[in-house]
Amino acid sequence: MIILGIADLGINLPVLIAQLVNFTILLVVLRLVLWGPLMKMLDERRERIRESLSAADAAKAQVAESERRVQEQVEAGRRDAQNLIAQAQEISNRIQADARTQAQADAEATLARARNEIQLERDTAIADLRKEFADLTISAAEKVITTSLDKNAHKRLIDEALAQSSFREKN
Repeated sequence: MIILGIADLGINLPVLIAQLVNFTILLVVLRLVLWGPLMKMLDERRERIRESLSAADAAKAQVAESERRVQEQVEAGRRDAQNLIAQAQEISNRIQADARTQAQADAEATLARARNEIQLERDTAIADLRKEFADLTISAAEKVITTSLDKNAHKRLIDEALAQSSFREKN
């Protein structure tokens, strides 16, 4: 009766059993033939993705480390440049101070030379003035006496008189 009831539903039992057996065989064959390689391929793909993600993380970490090192090098370069600028400014200041010192020393040396030259010219002028004064005195004495006197003797007398007078040279 059950068989007649199934037939009334439009189900052919021998075809149904044959289809179930065929489906089971197909399922077993697919499981044996395709399921293993398919799962293996999916596992390999999953592993490759995991490795790629790990490599990407490692690359990201390496990029971050490289950026940090580059930043350190940039900072070191900046510090070196600032040190070089400071050294250049220090050298410039030292050169300017040396130039000022040298210019001042040159000015003092020139001033000392000028003072020495003035002193020499003054001494020369005083000596010339004494000589001329002695000559004038002798000439005046000759005119007064109207006779020629010995110039050397009179010159000696005049020099002695000048040495004793307030006109003598002040050093």
